[in-house]
Amino acid sequence: MRIALAQINTTVGDFAGNVERIARFAREGARRQADLVVFPELAITGYPPRDLVEEPHFVERSEREVERLAGMVPEVRILVGYVRRSNAPQGKSVADSAALLYGGRQVLTYDKTLLAFYDVFDESRYFEPGHDRASFEVHGSQLAVTICEDIWNDKGFWKRQLYVHDPIEDAVRAGAELIVNVASSPFDNEKIDLRQRMIQAIAKERNLPVVYVNHVGGNDQLVFDGSSMAVNSRGEVVARARSFEEDLIVFDTEASGAGEMRPGPASEAEAVYEALKLGTRDYVTKCGFKKALVGLSGGIDSSLVATIAADALGAQNVRGVGMPGPYSSEGSIRDAEALARNLGIDFSLIPIGGIYQAFRSTLDPLFAGLPEDVTEENIQARIRGNILMSLSNKFGALVLSTGNKSELAVGYCTLYGDMAGGLAVIADVPKTMVYELARFVNRQRARIPQATLTKPPSAELRPNQTDQDCLPPYETLDAILRAYIEDHQCAEQITTRLGFDAALVREIIRMVNRAEYKRQQAAPVLKVTAKAFGIGRRYPIANHYE
Repeated sequence: MRIALAQINTTVGDFAGNVERIARFAREGARRQADLVVFPELAITGYPPRDLVEEPHFVERSEREVERLAGMVPEVRILVGYVRRSNAPQGKSVADSAALLYGGRQVLTYDKTLLAFYDVFDESRYFEPGHDRASFEVHGSQLAVTICEDIWNDKGFWKRQLYVHDPIEDAVRAGAELIVNVASSPFDNEKIDLRQRMIQAIAKERNLPVVYVNHVGGNDQLVFDGSSMAVNSRGEVVARARSFEEDLIVFDTEASGAGEMRPGPASEAEAVYEALKLGTRDYVTKCGFKKALVGLSGGIDSSLVATIAADALGAQNVRGVGMPGPYSSEGSIRDAEALARNLGIDFSLIPIGGIYQAFRSTLDPLFAGLPEDVTEENIQARIRGNILMSLSNKFGALVLSTGNKSELAVGYCTLYGDMAGGLAVIADVPKTMVYELARFVNRQRARIPQATLTKPPSAELRPNQTDQDCLPPYETLDAILRAYIEDHQCAEQITTRLGFDAALVREIIRMVNRAEYKRQQAAPVLKVTAKAFGIGRRYPIANHYE
């Protein structure tokens, strides 16, 4: 039996475009003599559709498009994810389903059993869980259908199961000879390896091949890496699709050796960079933009964002804007200009000194007798935000904000200033990883000027300012932030386990909690770690918990 794994990049709500893409890949699978072509979870609707599934006409359109697709490629079996009415007497009215299409009609439907409700997932808010198994026969082999979370509850792999029910056990007891999983599993910097190890463990423990087909592309904050695979009954990966690109590979269950094997990312830095590039390109283009704007300070963060944007959108579609203020160094201006030349992007220099003095003069009557403080620093950042948004309005280009996760975590950022923008490209990238990514993009030639990597990081909003004036070294800060945000450790645990000063740890946690109001006004953040700020971390702004 030949199974084609078709990982595709869909857009939420683009029914016509999604179905045409599915049909095109299905025809290619048929051309390559596949007996079955498998597509990702909710490929018809795009993932995640969120509150759109509460619109009856959206669900009805999804059902109609499945019927239309069945007639478009009748010569090959297609397994594809979609949304349908659940017809349940109680509970939710909608199901996350997979349809098997063949001969111009829908021959099987399976509803997702396990509905994820953690981190970025809120599937039980929308969907009614399925209760029945689904299997079908191809050339004498019995194939069991599962959808994404259905395979993430294996008791042999996880120390603690989230659900009482295990759909894989049900399929095995029912005589399944191969497990097919259609998925939309978002990327994070540990997910590709974790996912593969889990699937290998399931195949080896159950002595069954597993075919896993994942979504690829960016939708809002989420990036899907693809990395679809087929694993034989010994737990060996025998076919692997590309990461971060659309792909179609064919797995022959009768073949003794490995099938099509695409190389995956060679390092964590490469995986994260490709995820940011894909997420940026899809967010900008799927939101209807063609061009992007980046404020270039000559610092490491804006340099990395500009590089990602140039690689994602093409240098001709990116404009860098340098906005030197009264405390900007000549070296930083030179570094910004050099970066723009290296990337081949347009660059405009707009000094803000005069605007800043006008602001100061306007506010002088109200500020008379008061010492200068962070207020005057923030004025500079907000002037820059205004300039970028004005250029965005005039030229129809999306502003990419440049703050990193470390800054956003502790509030080292200015509302309506450097936080202004339509997408926060690296706001889930800790500062230490920012440097790793910069070295990655410089691996062949110095695209980001070397001076940018070696000078002390600074906002340059007051004389001789550096980040370490008010923050600990980023190696220390990022370790504390990871322990608190991603590992959910309290101050005492962080102090004991990592050996950091207790007062410092408490202060960092206090800064994180105090900055929540800023984060909830930030642009959407591309998720690349296990716990990103945004939809996956829902903390109250007004709270007194310590």
